[in-house]
This record gives sequence, structure tokens and C-alpha cells, in this order.
Amino acid sequence: MAQSEESNERFWSEFHGPNMGYIEEQYDLYKEDPEAVDPSIKQMFNEHGAPQWLSHANDSNQAVQATSINDVKKLTSAMKLVEAIRRFGHLEADIYPVGLKERKSELVEPATYGLTNEDLLNMPANWLWEKAPSKVENGLDVIKELKKYYSGTITFEYDHVNNDEERKWLLDLIESGKARLDLSKDEKFQLLERLTHVEGFESFLQKTFVGQKRFSIEGLEAMVPMLDQIVTYARKDKIENIMMGMAHRGRLAVLAHVLGKPYDKIFSEFHHSPNKELIPSEGSMGINYGWTGDVKYHYGATKEPVGDENHTRIRLAHNPSHLEFVNPVVEGFARAAQDDRSESGYPKQDMNKAIPVVIHGDAAFIGEGVVAETLNMSGLPGYSTGGSLHIIANNLVGYTTDQVDGRSTRYASDLAKGFEIPIIHVNADDPIACVSAMKIAYEYRQTFHKDFLIDLVGYRRYGHNEMDEPRMTQPDLYKKIDKHPTVANVYAKVLEDKGLINENEFNELKKSTEAELQEIYNSMKENETGKCNPMPMPEALTNGLDQFETAIDVDTLKALNKGLMQRPEGFNSNRKLEKILKRRENALEEGGKADWGTGEALAYASILQDGIPIRLTGQDTERGTFAHRHLVLHDVETNDKFSPMHGLKESKASFDIRNSPLSEAGVLGYEYGYSVQASNTLVIWEAQFGDFANAAQVVFDQFISAARAKWGEKSNMVMLLPHGYEGQGPEHSSARLERFLQMAAENNWIVAYVTSSAQFFHLIRRQAALRNREEARPLVVMTPKSSLIRNQRIASEAEEFTQGKFQPIRQQPNLKVSKKNAKRLLIGSGKVMVDIEEAIEHSEEKFDWLRVLRLEQIYPFPKKELEKELKALPNLEEIVWVQEEPKNMGSWDFVDDYLRDLLQDGQKLRYIGRPDRSAPAVGVPNVHKTEQNEIVQKAINPSKGGDSNE
Repeated sequence: MAQSEESNERFWSEFHGPNMGYIEEQYDLYKEDPEAVDPSIKQMFNEHGAPQWLSHANDSNQAVQATSINDVKKLTSAMKLVEAIRRFGHLEADIYPVGLKERKSELVEPATYGLTNEDLLNMPANWLWEKAPSKVENGLDVIKELKKYYSGTITFEYDHVNNDEERKWLLDLIESGKARLDLSKDEKFQLLERLTHVEGFESFLQKTFVGQKRFSIEGLEAMVPMLDQIVTYARKDKIENIMMGMAHRGRLAVLAHVLGKPYDKIFSEFHHSPNKELIPSEGSMGINYGWTGDVKYHYGATKEPVGDENHTRIRLAHNPSHLEFVNPVVEGFARAAQDDRSESGYPKQDMNKAIPVVIHGDAAFIGEGVVAETLNMSGLPGYSTGGSLHIIANNLVGYTTDQVDGRSTRYASDLAKGFEIPIIHVNADDPIACVSAMKIAYEYRQTFHKDFLIDLVGYRRYGHNEMDEPRMTQPDLYKKIDKHPTVANVYAKVLEDKGLINENEFNELKKSTEAELQEIYNSMKENETGKCNPMPMPEALTNGLDQFETAIDVDTLKALNKGLMQRPEGFNSNRKLEKILKRRENALEEGGKADWGTGEALAYASILQDGIPIRLTGQDTERGTFAHRHLVLHDVETNDKFSPMHGLKESKASFDIRNSPLSEAGVLGYEYGYSVQASNTLVIWEAQFGDFANAAQVVFDQFISAARAKWGEKSNMVMLLPHGYEGQGPEHSSARLERFLQMAAENNWIVAYVTSSAQFFHLIRRQAALRNREEARPLVVMTPKSSLIRNQRIASEAEEFTQGKFQPIRQQPNLKVSKKNAKRLLIGSGKVMVDIEEAIEHSEEKFDWLRVLRLEQIYPFPKKELEKELKALPNLEEIVWVQEEPKNMGSWDFVDDYLRDLLQDGQKLRYIGRPDRSAPAVGVPNVHKTEQNEIVQKAINPSKGGDSNE
């Protein structure tokens, strides 16, 4: 019979203590299987029941266990909250001067993680934050402190950066409290002075030149002191070049304040008479203008270093209205400045010779594909510039388009995440945060040689330009902007509240700035619009191109050819390839011929021997799209690379050959920039197929064809565009020759379509000779494709390299016709002329009535040379232009007027070629062959006719 509870308690009390563990263990067994328990203990349980203290102990243990699990869960949640603040603190950051002022995100709120303030107060700070400052005592302090770092007027996104070292560097900098600069009183006042000058300059322009476009910086004035920071750091580190690119917003302010363009020169440009006072520029401020000129907010400038302590040149690239296309140009500037091309082999790069700084628009940064193309080059060996500093001039609107219609991402900067570029968002109304952001960006670039991006969030005071009315399309935003004080006023109020300045000091600053600008304006010689005469084109561009000697003696040529066959000891070449290349050994011997690949290699080798560096890039350029070049060989055992150009003992300069990324606009812009900066270098870009140049049309239109006329900017670069009809369809036939000829004017470039390896040899050597001269200009070459590139009809004998020079007009080979008997003159360019040569050779006709000329340089059109040829043909009845391109494409529309002017009385002008078409070529090989044969037969058989253009 069970005892009373009191007696049971007395019984079990003697077991309380050292035997508790054993009793507990036995009781657990008893509940499951009484027969398994020690018999004596079983009897105790049967007689006295469970000890009361045992049930209390179990309850207590369970409570302790439950409490422990709950604490761990809360700690884990708190740790998740801390990481969320690091990753998503930017979602609550105060980065919008106008617009989205109150920003909240559940991702960084304790309640989202099941936490209360009391929970956080009970957690030691170092459990959540290993390097918490001493003033941070608990979890709640941790959250408040980290939010101050990540959700203030400056905030960070770097979780997408995969490199642990880089992430740790950024985290330590941010969470040490050193991300924000601690400026002295004098430095804060100097910053106010700078902002006041920037604002005063813009205000003066607004009231003096009412309604004129200038694309004001107002709303983003902090950009100027940010750029000042880069200049200061670069000078301290003795960096030789800062290469800058930006669109038009804020350009006049940057020119005036960062590059030191004199105010009076800027004022003069508003009078539309740039040739009155601006040309030539004076002092250390280099401003180039072409003969057509451009609007004032497209011009760039160069500020040369002055004094022994200043080693840094600042260059702001000219930029058209095609936003962001200046990006790769600036990168090309920088790489050219970094490369030492004075020795054989690849250039030696010093990333600290130049720093690229690119300022983007928020809508354009994510909207224009050339931005992604340029960012993709940032880590590539042939294109990296050791890190660029990017600023998004974020004014919240793209022309009249709201952000919701302009991008699919939260921020304009999100594109950069795909390239692991750290991002800072900063409020443009907090100038100290802005200059702090630039310090971080600069130090990161110098430490890791990678890009860094600052999203400078502001607004624009006026519309897209000063003639635009933004209140039609953004009424709510502009209500806020109209009421919003300028950054100088905002910052002055901060300094006043801290007792660092008084109101009178700020007012005096504004008055003195306005007085200075007014005095400069009043002292100008002319303040009225004067007669503006067009500037003359440089005389050098009208000079003939035949002044350059390009032939090389045969012994030198043979030595170079032999040198190109040398390989490093132990290099295991591809046997099949070496067998092909070995054929080149005898190309210059009697009876031998140098094919296209040999002629090209000899041209480059001889240029290197002359001490002229070469940079050759393009998609698959190392081997060549049509497997003809092979200027980079691969060891079949080790995959090591070797360029025969690097093995030449005669070479006196670098040979930089690179396979480019799959990009046209970005890469071509880059090479253009390289060619402008490195004017002593022959820069060559090759399209994989000529029609791929379509994707780079903006660069051709705005930079390569027109930069000399608009901005006085010289380039000597070469573009190789494979062109020719082989039955490969519309996309692999035409390099759109007509487009280059349509843009050909004022001797802006050379357009050639050569049909022999020697002609190409002389043409490229002539182009190299043009470098660094006033005659310098780009060269566009239609080059052969697979079926023609190995055709022995375009191979040349040794004497064609060792004698003569480039011939703008070339006699058709293997056609001996009496000039007196010639009645029909065929003129054409390129592959179709080789097809005609072959047809004549296989025909039984004597063709003693036919004269054939190849137009190898289409522009500048060799009118004098052709006139001379025509005068030697007394019985000529007709001139026939023949081409394989459709009539509305190719050269016909360009040469038509030239040829008509050369007609004599009674002579006719005819066109033979494909009819007008919308697509460049057919896509069915058999149809192509039929069409091509018909063109050839019409050309050599008058009875088959041709379109008359009398």
C-alpha cells in the first residue's frame, strides 16, 4: 500500500544528492519497462511512487533546455539581422536629396527576425560584431551603429564581390568608422568655397545667357570636389595621366573648375564665334577645334602639369551626344598611356601611368549596351587599365523618362554587379560623404587594380537642358526641386549649425564669386556675336599620299621572312600548321610568290624594323578568321604561346596582337582611343567579317570619320574589313563599303580595296609612315575572305615588294591591250576584278578592244591618275563601272559623279552589277554563282549590255 505524500517525501529525501542521477536513470527505465529496473528500486517506486524532487528536476531541466534553444535561435536571428544590414542597409539609406526621402525596408528591421529591443539589449555586442567599438555594448547598439554606417547619406553594395580579400578590405574600412573623412575646419570651409564657385558659375551662365543650352551641373555640384580629390591623390602618387570621359551634363563646370578652362573662353563660346578668341588656345590649357567645330558641351580639353610638384596631366575626351560611347575611347587613352612600346615583344604595362575616370548618366549607364561591352574589357589582359573610377551622375530622370520606364532594376548601377564592381550610393547634398566616397574608390583602385563605381544621387535643377520644361512630365518631382535649397546652401547651414561659419561669411563668398565672374565678362574684348567664318581644313590633308617610299630591298625582306620562321628552342608547333607556314620560306625566291598572309606578315615585320610599334586586335585576329595569319602559335604540349613577330631580332618596337572579346562598338572605340593617344603607333582593328562593323556604326560616324573636323583630333588607325561575295549570304558578304564612302569627305580618311599582297604591303607601310604627321588619317581596307585569300592571283612576286609603291589605280594583270584599240574601259574594285581576270584568261576571245583598271584606292579618288589613263585611250567609246554589290550599295553611287566628269564627247558611262536590293546578297550559293557569272560575262561581252548612265 502506498505511503502518504509526506512519508514518501521523507523516504526519498535521503536519496537526494549523489544518488539523484542513478534514481533518474532508473525511473526513466521504469516508465518504459518496469521489469528492466533494478528489483530493489522497482520495489521503492511501487511502494513510494516517483520522488517529488525528481519530477521537479525534470521540469527544471526541460525549462533550461527550452530557454537555451530559444536563446540560440534569437542569437542566430540577430546575426542574420547584422548581415542583412550589411547587404541591404542601402534600402533604408538617406541617399535621395529630393524624392524618396523616407525609405524603410523590412529586411533590416528586428521584428522581421523575431527580435525585440529587449532581446538585443541582452546580447553582448561582440557576439554579433567581432570588431565592435568599445562604445558599442550590446546587440541593440550594434544594430544602431551598423545602420549609421550602412543606412546614412553614404551606403555600400559589395556582397556581389566574390574575392574575400576585397570584401574584407571594404568591410573593415566601413565598420572601422573610417569610411567618412574627418575634415578639419579649414578643409570644410574650402569645400564650401568650391561648391559656392561651382554654383556661382552656373548661376552666372543662367542669368547672362538666358535660355541657351549648357546642360547645367546643378543638383550634382558635388561632382567637382569629388574630381578634385582624384587630382589631389594622383598628384601625390605621381600618376602621370587622368583620362576622363563624360557626357554633356556638367561638362562646362568640369572644364572650368577641374581642367582650368578660362571663364572668358567659355563665355565666348556662348557668342557662337569660337574662332574669334579661342583658337589657338594659350598657356597650359590645350583645347583643339576642327574646321567644322562642335557645340560647346561636346568639347574636351587637356590640362598639362605645371610646376615641379605637379606630374599629372588631365585629359577630358571630346564626346558626341551618343551617350556612353566615349567610355571605351577613354579606356583606350589610358591603356596607350600605360603601355611602354619601345621594346620588342608585348608592351610593358604600368597601370599607375594613367587612371581612367568615366562619368555616366543614370539612364544611359544601364540603357546603352556599349557600357557593358566596356566593363567586360576591364579584366582582359589586352584591355585592362588597372581599374577605372566610375561616377553615375544620377539626376533621377532620363530626358523626360521616369526610372520605372527606363530600367528593370532598382538602381542604375546594378549592371556593375555582374562584373563584381563595388558600388557606393551617396547623397549629392552631403559633400563630405561625396568626397569620402571618392577616397574609398581611389584607394580600392590602387589596392586591387579593379573598377569602382559611385552612384552620385542628386537631381537636375532644370530640364534635360535649359530650354526644356520638365514640369510637363515630372510635375511632382519638380515641385520638390523648386523648393529644395542648393547644395551650397544646405552645406553652409550645416557648418553654421556647428558654429564653423556665420551667415555673413557664406553671403560674402557668393558675392565675391559673382563679382569675379562679372568682371571677367565685362573685360572681354567682344561681348556681341561677331561674324563667324568657317575654319579652313589643314593644308596637309590635301597633299598627295604618294610622297612616301615604301619599298624594301630584297635582302632585308628575305632576312625578315627567315626570321618569321624561327621558333624558341623546345617549342612544339602544330605539325600541320608548320607545314603550311613552311611554304612561305621560298616566297621571295625566283619563281615564288608571297600570298596574302606572307605579304601581311612582311609588312608588319618591316614596320617593326623601322621602330614603329603595332597594335593589332579583333575577334580571332591572332590566327585570323580565315586561318591565314597565324601570328600567335600554340605549343601542342604545353599550350604556351609564341608570336613569330616577337622572335624577330630586327624588331625595334613592340608588337601587341590580341584576340578581342566578342564586341565591335566597345573594342573599336577602345582602339580609336588608343590610336589618338599613341600617335606613334600603328593601331589596327580587324572585323571577323566586314559586316560586323555594323555594330560599331556610332564609333565610325561620330569619332573615326568626323573627329578631326569637329575637334581637331587625329587618328591614324587602320580597319580591316573582310569583304567579297562568295555565296555566304547577306551577313557574310558585304562590309557595307557604301557607308564609308558616304562619309568620305574633306580627306577625312582613306578607303581602299586592294587585290594583291604587295599592294596591301605598300598600303600598310604608307599608313605607318603617316603617323605623327599632319597628313595622318584613318584607313579603311576591304580585305579578302577565304576563297580569295589563298588565290594565287593576288599573290605577289618579290620585285613587287622591293620596287615601287602603292598604286591607287592598278592595271589588270595578264591583259595586254593596245591603248589605241581600246573601246571599252572596265573599272572596278576587289574580288569581282579577280573573277574577270580569270574569265578572260579562260576565254578564247582576244579582248584587243578591252582595257581594264582596278580602282584600289576609292577615296581619296585618284582623279588625276585616271585622267592620265583616259587621255591615252583615243578611241574609247564607253566607261563601264563593274561591281558585285547591288547598285544601291558598294562604290557606284560614289564613283558615278567622278566618272561622269571624266567622260569625253560621245562616250557613255554604264553600270554592270546587281540591281538595287534591300539585302546585300542572296543566301543560296547556286543563285550567287549564277548572278556572279552574269556580271562577269556582261563586263567582258558588250552584247550582253549593262545599265546606261549617260
